[in-house]
Amino acid sequence: MLLSNPFKKISLFLLCCSIIFSAKAAYIFIPMDKSQSNHLKAYGIAFYAIERDVKVDWLLNYQGGSFMIKQHADIENECNIRGVSYHLIADVQSTQILQSIASPEVNQDVVRLEKVPKIAIYSPNNKQPWDDAVTLALTYAEIPYEVIYDEEVLANLLPLYDWLHLHHEDFTGQYGKFYASFKNATWYKEQKIAYEKLAKKLGYNKVSEEKLAVAKKIKEFVTAGGFLFAMCSATDSYDIALANEGNDMCQHMFDGDAADPSAEEKLDYSKTLAFKDFTLVKNPNQYEFSSIDATQTRRVNPKIDFFTLFDFSAKWDPIPTMLCQNHMQVIKGFMGQTTAFKNQHIKTNVLIMGETKASNEARYIHGKLGNGTWTFYGGHDPEDYQHKVGDPKTDLSLHPNSPGYRLILNNILFPAAKKKKLKT
Repeated sequence: MLLSNPFKKISLFLLCCSIIFSAKAAYIFIPMDKSQSNHLKAYGIAFYAIERDVKVDWLLNYQGGSFMIKQHADIENECNIRGVSYHLIADVQSTQILQSIASPEVNQDVVRLEKVPKIAIYSPNNKQPWDDAVTLALTYAEIPYEVIYDEEVLANLLPLYDWLHLHHEDFTGQYGKFYASFKNATWYKEQKIAYEKLAKKLGYNKVSEEKLAVAKKIKEFVTAGGFLFAMCSATDSYDIALANEGNDMCQHMFDGDAADPSAEEKLDYSKTLAFKDFTLVKNPNQYEFSSIDATQTRRVNPKIDFFTLFDFSAKWDPIPTMLCQNHMQVIKGFMGQTTAFKNQHIKTNVLIMGETKASNEARYIHGKLGNGTWTFYGGHDPEDYQHKVGDPKTDLSLHPNSPGYRLILNNILFPAAKKKKLKT
């Protein structure tokens, strides 16, 4: 008589256990600490779930800001396809996690993600000689977005969206102050012609006037409850344009006539979102807008250029806590036309979320305006320290765990959690 193979019995038993556990598994747990194989695509999984009316719990400060999602075969399948690490857990385990988070002794909390934010990227139609970090992040994470520009903004279409991103834009009408280095470049000439043509089409005599009108519409969008996220030169140039309303700060090579010599004295800082008491850089050949930015004055060795995220109370300050979720608290720095904000020019009601303390500069700031919020993030590309005009775009498949890019994607999910804080 043949004896049965004991190893076959063990394998069959383990298989049965696995099937029983899968049948009883209630949640997909996506860790966001250093064990996660692809942090950036994990945000896409969270977005994928809420698009399908599957609620997502964002566990603030729990294993790097992990996600807990009701178990669905298609979501589990997407995790496998996109290379996102996850575990299947039972009801009892999810309850234990929520109970531990609810303890007043731990700096953790839970927010429910259930509203799909409609995302708009503010970007011109003509090809730019640089790339947009947010567009790269959204594309890599497989999060859908729409591209809009001045025509859509001035046609009052912003209320159709929940979240708006501005990147490397010059709202002052000085074409990025690229004049000295690129005035003879084909892309610069074509951009200037295109911007002037668009301004005329929209009923404005100057690009600076048209850009101010756009900036004011964006401010209305935020005041009414919108979420604004800006990077690089779209941060300080935006506030400068608002403060300069009614004045001419553009030299003749930008708009055909001389700048108002008293434009600086006429700046109205009460109109800005973030910055105060700044002075203008009037030299058209200097690649800088104002004293807000620290790029040209900072003396930081690239090898030790880091900024630190602040630690906020998850239970009492859920918004900045959400925006700072990460698996690292010290983030590698990166430059841009606007790299960092000098602390002396930041308004007192603005929340600094990340700073380089030794240089007295902020890298990541946040504030409220009316019913909405805004977030400014200094620098151009979190994985390219000094991204230059014409450089190839960053391949995020080489940086799937980028803590700098995670800050961008925190801002994408933030509107999904608006006024939906869980009490456990």
